[in-house]
Amino acid sequence: MAIKVTMPRLSDTMTEGTVATWLKKVGDKISEGDILAEIETDKATMEFESFNEGTLLHIGIQAGETAPVDSLLAIIGKEGEDISALLAGGDAPAEAPKADAPAAEAKTETAAPKAAAELPKGVIVVTMPRLSDTMTEGTVASWLKKVGDTVAEGDILAEIETDKATMEFESFNAGTLLYIGIQEGSTAPVDSLLAIIGPAGTDISGIADNFTAGGAATASAPAQETKAAPAAEKATETVADNSNGRVLASPLAKKIASDKGIQLSQVKGSGENGRIVKSDIENFTPSAQAQQPAATTTAAAPKTETAAPAAPKVFVPAGEVFTEEIKNSQMRKIIAKRLAESLFTAPHYNLVIEVSMDEAMQARAAINSVPDTKVSFNDMVIKACALALKKHPKINSTWKEDAIIINHHVNIGVAVAVEDGLVVPVLKFTDAMSLSQIGGSVRDLAGRAKNKKLGPQEMEGSTFTVSNLGMFGITEFNSIINQPNSAILSVGAIVEKPVVKNGQIVVGNTMMLSLACDHRTIDGATGAQFLQTLKQYIESPVTMLA
Repeated sequence: MAIKVTMPRLSDTMTEGTVATWLKKVGDKISEGDILAEIETDKATMEFESFNEGTLLHIGIQAGETAPVDSLLAIIGKEGEDISALLAGGDAPAEAPKADAPAAEAKTETAAPKAAAELPKGVIVVTMPRLSDTMTEGTVASWLKKVGDTVAEGDILAEIETDKATMEFESFNAGTLLYIGIQEGSTAPVDSLLAIIGPAGTDISGIADNFTAGGAATASAPAQETKAAPAAEKATETVADNSNGRVLASPLAKKIASDKGIQLSQVKGSGENGRIVKSDIENFTPSAQAQQPAATTTAAAPKTETAAPAAPKVFVPAGEVFTEEIKNSQMRKIIAKRLAESLFTAPHYNLVIEVSMDEAMQARAAINSVPDTKVSFNDMVIKACALALKKHPKINSTWKEDAIIINHHVNIGVAVAVEDGLVVPVLKFTDAMSLSQIGGSVRDLAGRAKNKKLGPQEMEGSTFTVSNLGMFGITEFNSIINQPNSAILSVGAIVEKPVVKNGQIVVGNTMMLSLACDHRTIDGATGAQFLQTLKQYIESPVTMLA
Protein backbone atom coordinates (compact mmCIF):
# COMPACT_ATOMS: atom_id res chain seq x y z
CA MET A 1 0.00 0.00 0.00
CA ALA A 2 1.29 3.44 -0.96
CA ILE A 3 2.40 5.77 1.83
CA LYS A 4 2.07 9.55 1.93
CA VAL A 5 5.22 11.40 3.01
CA THR A 6 4.54 14.90 4.33
CA MET A 7 6.74 17.96 4.86
CA PRO A 8 8.44 17.20 8.20
CA ARG A 9 8.77 19.59 11.13
CA LEU A 10 12.58 19.66 11.42
CA SER A 11 12.80 22.37 14.10
CA ASP A 12 10.61 23.59 16.92
CA THR A 13 9.94 26.91 15.17
CA MET A 14 9.49 25.53 11.65
CA THR A 15 6.13 26.29 10.02
CA GLU A 16 7.12 25.72 6.40
CA GLY A 17 10.01 24.21 4.48
CA THR A 18 11.66 24.62 1.10
CA VAL A 19 12.88 21.63 -0.90
CA ALA A 20 16.45 22.64 -1.79
CA THR A 21 17.01 19.61 -4.01
CA TRP A 22 15.66 16.12 -4.64
CA LEU A 23 18.20 13.30 -4.46
CA LYS A 24 15.68 10.80 -5.86
CA LYS A 25 13.37 11.05 -8.87
CA VAL A 26 10.00 9.48 -9.69
CA GLY A 27 10.53 5.80 -10.47
CA ASP A 28 13.62 5.36 -8.26
CA LYS A 29 13.77 2.51 -5.76
CA ILE A 30 13.81 3.74 -2.16
CA SER A 31 15.33 1.87 0.78
CA GLU A 32 14.74 2.71 4.42
CA GLY A 33 17.35 5.29 5.43
CA ASP A 34 17.91 6.67 1.91
CA ILE A 35 18.17 10.46 1.65
CA LEU A 36 15.10 11.64 -0.28
CA ALA A 37 15.74 15.37 -0.36
CA GLU A 38 17.49 18.31 1.25
CA ILE A 39 15.01 20.60 3.00
CA GLU A 40 15.65 24.20 4.01
CA THR A 41 14.06 25.00 7.38
CA ASP A 42 13.99 28.31 9.24
CA LYS A 43 17.38 27.42 10.76
CA ALA A 44 19.37 25.19 8.39
CA THR A 45 19.37 22.99 5.30
CA MET A 46 18.94 19.40 6.41
CA GLU A 47 18.87 15.96 4.82
CA PHE A 48 15.51 14.19 4.99
CA GLU A 49 15.66 10.40 5.23
CA SER A 50 12.99 7.93 4.15
CA PHE A 51 11.48 5.76 6.87
CA ASN A 52 9.86 3.53 4.24
CA GLU A 53 10.94 1.47 1.27
CA GLY A 54 9.42 1.03 -2.16
CA THR A 55 9.29 3.09 -5.35
CA LEU A 56 9.02 6.89 -5.46
CA LEU A 57 5.66 7.28 -7.23
CA HIS A 58 5.00 11.00 -6.87
CA ILE A 59 6.78 14.23 -5.88
CA GLY A 60 4.38 16.79 -4.44
CA ILE A 61 6.76 19.70 -3.75
CA GLN A 62 9.30 20.41 -6.47
CA ALA A 63 12.85 21.63 -5.85
CA GLY A 64 12.81 25.34 -5.01
CA GLU A 65 9.19 25.30 -3.82
CA THR A 66 8.09 26.18 -0.28
CA ALA A 67 5.15 24.53 1.47
CA PRO A 68 3.69 24.40 5.01
CA VAL A 69 4.57 21.59 7.42
CA ASP A 70 2.45 18.44 6.78
CA SER A 71 1.93 19.28 3.09
CA LEU A 72 2.17 16.31 0.69
CA LEU A 73 5.89 15.91 -0.03
CA ALA A 74 5.95 12.56 -1.83
CA ILE A 75 4.25 9.19 -2.22
CA ILE A 76 6.13 5.90 -1.88
CA GLY A 77 4.61 2.54 -2.80
CA LYS A 78 4.79 -0.42 -5.15
CA GLU A 79 5.78 0.18 -8.76
CA GLY A 80 2.71 0.77 -10.95
CA GLU A 81 0.39 1.19 -7.94
CA ASP A 82 -2.63 3.48 -8.44
CA ILE A 83 -2.24 6.56 -6.21
CA SER A 84 -5.14 8.60 -7.58
CA ALA A 85 -7.03 8.32 -4.29
CA LEU A 86 -4.07 9.68 -2.33
CA LEU A 87 -3.61 12.55 -4.78
CA ALA A 88 -7.30 13.36 -4.40
CA GLY A 89 -6.84 13.69 -0.66
CA GLY A 90 -7.88 10.24 0.51
CA ASP A 91 -6.17 8.39 3.35
CA ALA A 92 -5.75 5.12 1.46
CA PRO A 93 -5.12 4.39 -2.23
CA ALA A 94 -7.78 2.66 -4.26
CA GLU A 95 -6.49 -0.66 -5.60
CA ALA A 96 -6.70 -0.54 -9.41
CA PRO A 97 -6.90 -3.55 -11.78
CA LYS A 98 -3.67 -4.48 -13.49
CA ALA A 99 -5.18 -3.65 -16.86
CA ASP A 100 -5.55 -0.03 -15.77
CA ALA A 101 -1.89 0.37 -14.87
CA PRO A 102 -0.69 1.19 -18.43
CA ALA A 103 -3.45 3.77 -18.74
CA ALA A 104 -2.35 5.44 -15.51
CA GLU A 105 1.24 5.49 -16.74
CA ALA A 106 0.15 7.00 -20.03
CA LYS A 107 -1.72 9.68 -18.11
CA THR A 108 1.43 10.63 -16.22
CA GLU A 109 3.51 10.68 -19.39
CA THR A 110 1.08 12.99 -21.19
CA ALA A 111 0.93 15.37 -18.22
CA ALA A 112 4.72 15.80 -18.09
CA PRO A 113 5.22 17.45 -21.50
CA LYS A 114 2.47 19.92 -20.69
CA ALA A 115 4.34 21.11 -17.59
CA ALA A 116 7.71 20.93 -19.31
CA ALA A 117 6.50 23.29 -22.03
CA GLU A 118 6.81 26.16 -19.60
CA LEU A 119 10.64 26.09 -19.76
CA PRO A 120 13.07 24.71 -22.34
CA LYS A 121 14.30 21.22 -21.47
CA GLY A 122 17.03 21.21 -18.83
CA VAL A 123 16.71 24.91 -18.00
CA ILE A 124 16.59 25.80 -14.29
CA VAL A 125 15.62 29.15 -12.80
CA VAL A 126 17.71 30.03 -9.71
CA THR A 127 16.17 32.60 -7.35
CA MET A 128 17.59 34.75 -4.56
CA PRO A 129 17.70 32.30 -1.63
CA ARG A 130 16.45 32.97 1.89
CA LEU A 131 19.69 32.39 3.82
CA SER A 132 18.42 33.42 7.26
CA ASP A 133 15.09 33.46 9.05
CA THR A 134 14.95 37.28 9.02
CA MET A 135 16.25 37.83 5.48
CA THR A 136 13.89 39.69 3.15
CA GLU A 137 16.41 40.80 0.52
CA GLY A 138 19.99 40.03 -0.44
CA THR A 139 22.90 41.76 -2.14
CA VAL A 140 25.20 39.97 -4.59
CA ALA A 141 28.67 40.78 -3.25
CA SER A 142 30.47 39.00 -6.09
CA TRP A 143 29.89 36.46 -8.84
CA LEU A 144 32.36 33.56 -8.94
CA LYS A 145 30.95 32.37 -12.28
CA LYS A 146 30.23 34.35 -15.43
CA VAL A 147 27.75 33.78 -18.26
CA GLY A 148 28.96 30.89 -20.39
CA ASP A 149 30.84 29.13 -17.57
CA THR A 150 30.12 25.47 -16.89
CA VAL A 151 28.54 24.94 -13.47
CA ALA A 152 28.74 21.65 -11.57
CA GLU A 153 26.58 20.63 -8.63
CA GLY A 154 28.22 22.05 -5.49
CA ASP A 155 30.07 24.87 -7.30
CA ILE A 156 29.95 28.29 -5.63
CA LEU A 157 27.92 30.61 -7.87
CA ALA A 158 28.15 33.83 -5.90
CA GLU A 159 28.72 35.45 -2.53
CA ILE A 160 25.50 36.93 -1.14
CA GLU A 161 25.22 39.50 1.65
CA THR A 162 22.33 38.76 3.99
CA ASP A 163 21.20 40.74 7.01
CA LYS A 164 23.64 38.75 9.14
CA ALA A 165 26.68 37.77 7.06
CA THR A 166 28.16 37.38 3.60
CA MET A 167 27.71 33.76 2.57
CA GLU A 168 28.72 31.51 -0.32
CA PHE A 169 25.78 30.31 -2.42
CA GLU A 170 26.18 26.85 -3.96
CA SER A 171 24.54 25.52 -7.10
CA PHE A 172 22.33 22.47 -6.63
CA ASN A 173 22.29 21.89 -10.40
CA ALA A 174 24.73 21.20 -13.22
CA GLY A 175 24.83 22.94 -16.60
CA THR A 176 25.95 26.22 -18.15
CA LEU A 177 25.34 29.65 -16.60
CA LEU A 178 23.09 31.20 -19.27
CA TYR A 179 21.91 34.39 -17.56
CA ILE A 180 22.67 36.56 -14.52
CA GLY A 181 19.65 38.43 -13.18
CA ILE A 182 21.21 40.40 -10.31
CA GLN A 183 24.54 42.11 -10.95
CA GLU A 184 27.33 42.54 -8.40
CA GLY A 185 26.48 45.19 -5.82
CA SER A 186 22.76 45.06 -6.62
CA THR A 187 20.12 44.24 -4.01
CA ALA A 188 16.91 42.30 -4.69
CA PRO A 189 14.10 40.70 -2.64
CA VAL A 190 14.14 37.00 -1.77
CA ASP A 191 12.83 34.85 -4.67
CA SER A 192 13.91 37.37 -7.32
CA LEU A 193 15.50 35.94 -10.48
CA LEU A 194 19.18 35.38 -9.63
CA ALA A 195 20.38 33.28 -12.55
CA ILE A 196 19.38 30.76 -15.21
CA ILE A 197 21.27 27.48 -15.66
CA GLY A 198 20.78 25.00 -18.50
CA PRO A 199 22.38 23.25 -21.48
CA ALA A 200 24.85 25.39 -23.44
CA GLY A 201 23.29 27.24 -26.37
CA THR A 202 19.71 26.99 -25.08
CA ASP A 203 17.44 29.83 -26.18
CA ILE A 204 16.19 31.50 -22.99
CA SER A 205 14.77 34.64 -24.60
CA GLY A 206 11.66 35.77 -22.80
CA ILE A 207 12.26 33.74 -19.62
CA ALA A 208 13.75 36.66 -17.67
CA ASP A 209 11.15 39.15 -18.98
CA ASN A 210 8.24 36.87 -18.06
CA PHE A 211 9.65 35.72 -14.73
CA THR A 212 7.51 36.09 -11.60
CA ALA A 213 8.35 34.82 -8.13
CA GLY A 214 5.16 32.79 -8.04
CA GLY A 215 5.70 31.23 -11.45
CA ALA A 216 9.34 30.39 -10.91
CA ALA A 217 8.70 27.42 -8.70
CA THR A 218 6.20 25.95 -11.15
CA ALA A 219 8.48 26.58 -14.07
CA SER A 220 11.50 25.02 -12.43
CA ALA A 221 9.68 21.80 -11.54
CA PRO A 222 10.22 19.94 -14.83
CA ALA A 223 13.75 21.28 -15.05
CA GLN A 224 14.70 19.59 -11.78
CA GLU A 225 13.61 16.21 -13.18
CA THR A 226 16.04 16.58 -16.08
CA LYS A 227 18.93 16.25 -13.63
CA ALA A 228 18.73 12.54 -14.34
CA ALA A 229 19.52 13.08 -18.04
CA PRO A 230 22.79 11.48 -19.21
CA ALA A 231 24.57 14.81 -19.74
CA ALA A 232 23.79 15.98 -16.21
CA GLU A 233 24.75 12.61 -14.73
CA LYS A 234 28.08 12.78 -16.52
CA ALA A 235 28.73 16.29 -15.17
CA THR A 236 27.87 15.20 -11.64
CA GLU A 237 30.16 12.20 -11.83
CA THR A 238 32.99 14.44 -12.99
CA VAL A 239 32.49 16.69 -9.97
CA ALA A 240 32.60 13.73 -7.60
CA ASP A 241 35.78 12.28 -9.10
CA ASN A 242 37.78 15.40 -9.95
CA SER A 243 36.29 18.78 -9.21
CA ASN A 244 39.43 20.92 -9.04
CA GLY A 245 39.68 20.47 -5.28
CA ARG A 246 35.95 20.97 -4.57
CA VAL A 247 34.34 18.13 -2.64
CA LEU A 248 30.73 17.12 -3.22
CA ALA A 249 28.93 17.02 0.13
CA SER A 250 25.50 17.77 1.59
CA PRO A 251 25.06 21.04 3.56
CA LEU A 252 24.44 19.08 6.77
CA ALA A 253 27.62 17.05 6.24
CA LYS A 254 29.59 20.27 5.69
CA LYS A 255 28.14 21.78 8.89
CA ILE A 256 29.01 18.72 11.03
CA ALA A 257 32.49 18.47 9.45
CA SER A 258 33.10 22.16 10.20
CA ASP A 259 31.99 21.73 13.83
CA LYS A 260 34.29 18.71 14.27
CA GLY A 261 37.21 20.26 12.40
CA ILE A 262 37.21 17.51 9.75
CA GLN A 263 38.68 18.18 6.30
CA LEU A 264 36.09 17.03 3.73
CA SER A 265 38.89 16.08 1.33
CA GLN A 266 39.86 13.28 3.76
CA VAL A 267 36.38 11.75 3.85
CA LYS A 268 35.17 9.12 1.39
CA GLY A 269 31.54 9.69 0.41
CA SER A 270 29.01 6.86 0.40
CA GLY A 271 26.23 8.83 -1.32
CA GLU A 272 25.36 9.03 -4.97
CA ASN A 273 28.41 9.75 -7.18
CA GLY A 274 30.65 9.75 -4.11
CA ARG A 275 28.67 12.48 -2.35
CA ILE A 276 29.57 12.91 1.34
CA VAL A 277 26.53 12.59 3.64
CA LYS A 278 25.93 12.94 7.38
CA SER A 279 26.78 9.31 8.24
CA ASP A 280 30.18 9.57 6.49
CA ILE A 281 31.20 12.45 8.80
CA GLU A 282 29.84 10.80 11.95
CA ASN A 283 31.71 7.55 11.20
CA PHE A 284 34.94 9.22 10.04
CA THR A 285 38.14 8.45 11.94
CA PRO A 286 41.08 10.68 10.91
CA SER A 287 44.45 9.02 10.40
CA ALA A 288 47.79 10.56 11.40
CA GLN A 289 48.85 10.69 7.72
CA ALA A 290 45.67 12.50 6.73
CA GLN A 291 46.03 15.06 9.47
CA GLN A 292 49.57 16.03 8.52
CA PRO A 293 48.75 17.43 5.03
CA ALA A 294 45.77 19.26 6.50
CA ALA A 295 48.00 20.98 9.04
CA THR A 296 50.48 21.87 6.29
CA THR A 297 47.71 23.40 4.21
CA THR A 298 46.44 25.43 7.15
CA ALA A 299 49.89 26.69 7.96
CA ALA A 300 50.45 27.69 4.35
CA ALA A 301 47.22 29.66 4.14
CA PRO A 302 48.41 32.85 5.86
CA LYS A 303 51.24 33.17 3.30
CA THR A 304 48.69 33.54 0.52
CA GLU A 305 46.81 36.19 2.48
CA THR A 306 49.92 38.24 3.28
CA ALA A 307 50.97 38.11 -0.37
CA ALA A 308 47.93 40.18 -1.39
CA PRO A 309 48.90 43.80 -2.07
CA ALA A 310 47.63 46.41 0.39
CA ALA A 311 44.99 48.82 -0.90
CA PRO A 312 46.58 52.14 -1.86
CA LYS A 313 45.83 55.08 0.43
CA VAL A 314 43.70 57.87 -1.00
CA PHE A 315 45.73 61.02 -1.68
CA VAL A 316 44.16 64.07 -0.02
CA PRO A 317 45.43 67.40 -1.39
CA ALA A 318 46.38 69.83 1.38
CA GLY A 319 43.88 72.60 1.95
CA GLU A 320 41.16 71.06 -0.26
CA VAL A 321 37.76 69.63 0.71
CA PHE A 322 37.73 65.92 -0.08
CA THR A 323 35.01 63.37 0.63
CA GLU A 324 34.56 59.70 -0.15
CA GLU A 325 31.22 57.91 -0.43
CA ILE A 326 31.06 54.24 0.58
CA LYS A 327 27.92 52.35 -0.37
CA ASN A 328 26.19 50.77 2.63
CA SER A 329 26.41 46.98 2.59
CA GLN A 330 23.35 44.89 3.36
CA MET A 331 24.90 44.00 6.73
CA ARG A 332 25.51 47.66 7.59
CA LYS A 333 21.90 48.57 6.71
CA ILE A 334 20.50 45.84 8.93
CA ILE A 335 22.86 46.72 11.81
CA ALA A 336 21.66 50.33 11.61
CA LYS A 337 18.01 49.27 11.52
CA ARG A 338 18.22 46.74 14.37
CA LEU A 339 20.27 48.91 16.73
CA ALA A 340 18.02 51.91 16.15
CA GLU A 341 14.97 49.75 16.87
CA SER A 342 16.60 48.42 20.04
CA LEU A 343 17.69 51.81 21.37
CA PHE A 344 14.39 53.55 20.68
CA THR A 345 12.03 50.73 21.74
CA ALA A 346 13.81 49.36 24.83
CA PRO A 347 14.34 51.74 27.78
CA HIS A 348 18.08 51.23 28.38
CA TYR A 349 19.92 51.85 31.62
CA ASN A 350 23.50 50.92 32.53
CA LEU A 351 25.02 49.50 35.71
CA VAL A 352 28.82 49.65 36.16
CA ILE A 353 31.00 47.63 38.50
CA GLU A 354 34.78 47.36 39.02
CA VAL A 355 36.23 43.87 39.39
CA SER A 356 39.61 42.83 40.83
CA MET A 357 41.46 40.58 38.35
CA ASP A 358 44.45 39.48 40.45
CA GLU A 359 43.15 35.98 41.25
CA ALA A 360 41.74 35.60 37.76
CA MET A 361 45.18 36.33 36.29
CA GLN A 362 46.79 33.71 38.54
CA ALA A 363 44.08 31.15 37.69
CA ARG A 364 44.46 31.78 33.95
CA ALA A 365 48.24 31.34 34.14
CA ALA A 366 47.78 28.01 35.96
CA ILE A 367 45.16 26.78 33.45
CA ASN A 368 47.26 27.74 30.43
CA SER A 369 50.26 25.86 31.85
CA VAL A 370 48.42 22.65 30.97
CA PRO A 371 49.60 21.39 27.52
CA ASP A 372 47.32 22.19 24.55
CA THR A 373 45.14 24.49 26.69
CA LYS A 374 44.52 28.15 25.97
CA VAL A 375 41.97 30.18 27.90
CA SER A 376 41.48 33.95 27.62
CA PHE A 377 40.06 36.39 30.16
CA ASN A 378 37.06 36.77 27.84
CA ASP A 379 36.42 33.02 28.12
CA MET A 380 36.44 33.33 31.91
CA VAL A 381 33.95 36.23 31.75
CA ILE A 382 31.64 34.22 29.45
CA LYS A 383 31.74 31.22 31.80
CA ALA A 384 31.05 33.46 34.81
CA CYS A 385 28.10 35.06 32.97
CA ALA A 386 26.63 31.64 32.15
CA LEU A 387 26.73 30.57 35.80
CA ALA A 388 25.40 33.92 37.04
CA LEU A 389 22.50 33.75 34.56
CA LYS A 390 21.45 30.40 36.04
CA LYS A 391 21.22 32.09 39.44
CA HIS A 392 19.45 35.19 38.06
CA PRO A 393 17.17 33.92 35.26
CA LYS A 394 15.32 37.25 34.98
CA ILE A 395 18.42 38.66 33.27
CA ASN A 396 18.12 35.81 30.76
CA SER A 397 14.72 37.00 29.51
CA THR A 398 12.84 38.35 26.48
CA TRP A 399 10.16 41.05 26.39
CA LYS A 400 6.87 40.43 24.59
CA GLU A 401 3.83 42.69 24.65
CA ASP A 402 1.71 40.18 26.56
CA ALA A 403 4.37 38.34 28.60
CA ILE A 404 8.00 38.14 29.71
CA ILE A 405 9.75 34.98 28.52
CA ILE A 406 12.26 33.59 31.03
CA ASN A 407 14.88 31.44 29.29
CA HIS A 408 16.14 28.65 31.53
CA HIS A 409 18.69 27.60 28.91
CA VAL A 410 21.79 29.79 28.51
CA ASN A 411 22.93 30.68 24.97
CA ILE A 412 25.52 33.46 25.07
CA GLY A 413 26.18 35.56 21.98
CA VAL A 414 29.73 36.86 21.55
CA ALA A 415 30.06 40.10 19.58
CA VAL A 416 32.73 39.80 16.86
CA ALA A 417 33.93 42.73 14.74
CA VAL A 418 34.27 41.89 11.04
CA GLU A 419 35.22 44.03 8.06
CA ASP A 420 31.64 44.96 7.17
CA GLY A 421 30.29 45.46 10.68
CA LEU A 422 29.43 43.27 13.64
CA VAL A 423 28.17 39.69 13.93
CA VAL A 424 27.14 37.78 17.05
CA PRO A 425 27.85 34.03 16.88
CA VAL A 426 26.15 32.07 19.65
CA LEU A 427 27.54 29.53 22.12
CA LYS A 428 24.64 27.12 22.71
CA PHE A 429 24.14 25.84 26.30
CA THR A 430 27.15 27.80 27.53
CA ASP A 431 26.61 26.87 31.18
CA ALA A 432 27.39 23.22 30.36
CA MET A 433 30.68 24.08 28.63
CA SER A 434 34.12 24.01 30.27
CA LEU A 435 36.51 26.97 30.00
CA SER A 436 38.61 25.20 27.35
CA GLN A 437 35.47 24.31 25.35
CA ILE A 438 34.33 27.93 25.48
CA GLY A 439 37.80 29.09 24.38
CA GLY A 440 37.94 26.66 21.45
CA SER A 441 34.40 27.48 20.33
CA VAL A 442 34.93 31.24 20.49
CA ARG A 443 38.16 31.03 18.47
CA ASP A 444 36.47 28.82 15.87
CA LEU A 445 33.37 31.00 15.55
CA ALA A 446 35.32 34.27 15.49
CA GLY A 447 37.71 32.94 12.87
CA ARG A 448 34.90 31.75 10.61
CA ALA A 449 33.00 34.99 11.16
CA LYS A 450 35.95 37.01 9.87
CA ASN A 451 36.27 34.65 6.87
CA LYS A 452 32.51 34.91 6.17
CA LYS A 453 32.00 31.19 6.79
CA LEU A 454 29.37 31.33 9.55
CA GLY A 455 25.98 29.76 8.91
CA PRO A 456 22.78 31.64 9.85
CA GLN A 457 21.90 29.00 12.46
CA GLU A 458 25.16 29.80 14.28
CA MET A 459 24.02 33.39 14.87
CA GLU A 460 20.51 32.64 16.16
CA GLY A 461 19.03 31.84 19.54
CA SER A 462 21.12 33.97 21.92
CA THR A 463 19.64 34.78 25.34
CA PHE A 464 22.42 37.12 26.55
CA THR A 465 25.33 38.91 24.85
CA VAL A 466 28.93 39.74 25.79
CA SER A 467 30.87 42.50 24.01
CA ASN A 468 34.57 42.93 24.80
CA LEU A 469 36.66 45.92 23.64
CA GLY A 470 39.35 45.45 26.26
CA MET A 471 41.84 44.18 23.68
CA PHE A 472 41.65 47.65 22.06
CA GLY A 473 42.56 49.40 25.32
CA ILE A 474 38.98 50.61 26.01
CA THR A 475 38.55 50.71 29.77
CA GLU A 476 34.80 51.33 29.94
CA PHE A 477 31.89 51.59 27.47
CA ASN A 478 28.16 51.02 27.13
CA SER A 479 26.57 48.73 24.51
CA ILE A 480 23.15 48.70 22.83
CA ILE A 481 21.08 45.63 23.73
CA ASN A 482 21.07 42.87 21.12
CA GLN A 483 17.32 42.16 20.99
CA PRO A 484 15.47 39.96 21.74
CA ASN A 485 17.94 39.75 24.66
CA SER A 486 17.17 41.85 27.71
CA ALA A 487 20.78 42.63 28.60
CA ILE A 488 24.31 42.92 27.21
CA LEU A 489 27.59 43.00 29.16
CA SER A 490 30.38 45.37 28.05
CA VAL A 491 33.87 44.24 29.10
CA GLY A 492 36.73 46.72 29.37
CA ALA A 493 40.52 46.35 29.53
CA ILE A 494 42.45 45.12 32.57
CA VAL A 495 44.24 48.12 34.11
CA GLU A 496 47.12 48.06 36.58
CA LYS A 497 46.63 50.80 39.18
CA PRO A 498 46.81 51.59 42.93
CA VAL A 499 44.03 49.89 44.91
CA VAL A 500 43.22 49.65 48.61
CA LYS A 501 43.50 46.19 50.15
CA ASN A 502 43.24 45.61 53.92
CA GLY A 503 43.70 49.33 54.55
CA GLN A 504 46.90 49.49 52.49
CA ILE A 505 47.49 51.05 49.07
CA VAL A 506 48.95 48.38 46.79
CA VAL A 507 49.32 47.75 43.05
CA GLY A 508 46.35 45.80 41.70
CA ASN A 509 44.69 44.84 38.43
CA THR A 510 41.07 45.81 37.85
CA MET A 511 38.50 45.60 35.05
CA MET A 512 35.29 47.58 34.45
CA LEU A 513 32.06 45.78 33.55
CA SER A 514 28.98 47.65 32.30
CA LEU A 515 25.61 45.92 32.09
CA ALA A 516 23.01 47.49 29.77
CA CYS A 517 19.50 46.39 30.78
CA ASP A 518 16.01 46.64 29.31
CA HIS A 519 13.98 48.27 32.09
CA ARG A 520 10.80 46.57 30.83
CA THR A 521 12.12 43.19 31.98
CA ILE A 522 14.97 43.92 34.44
CA ASP A 523 14.67 46.18 37.47
CA GLY A 524 17.73 47.98 38.79
CA ALA A 525 18.04 45.79 41.89
CA THR A 526 17.85 42.61 39.77
CA GLY A 527 20.64 43.84 37.50
CA ALA A 528 22.76 44.85 40.51
CA GLN A 529 22.38 41.41 42.12
CA PHE A 530 23.46 39.77 38.86
CA LEU A 531 26.61 41.93 38.74
CA GLN A 532 27.43 41.07 42.36
CA THR A 533 27.28 37.36 41.56
CA LEU A 534 29.30 37.88 38.38
CA LYS A 535 31.94 39.81 40.37
CA GLN A 536 32.20 36.98 42.88
CA TYR A 537 32.81 34.38 40.16
CA ILE A 538 35.44 36.47 38.34
CA GLU A 539 37.31 37.61 41.47
CA SER A 540 37.44 34.05 42.79
CA PRO A 541 37.46 31.70 39.76
CA VAL A 542 37.55 28.61 41.98
CA THR A 543 33.90 29.34 42.92
CA MET A 544 32.93 28.49 39.33
CA LEU A 545 33.68 24.87 40.21
CA ALA A 546 31.23 24.81 43.12
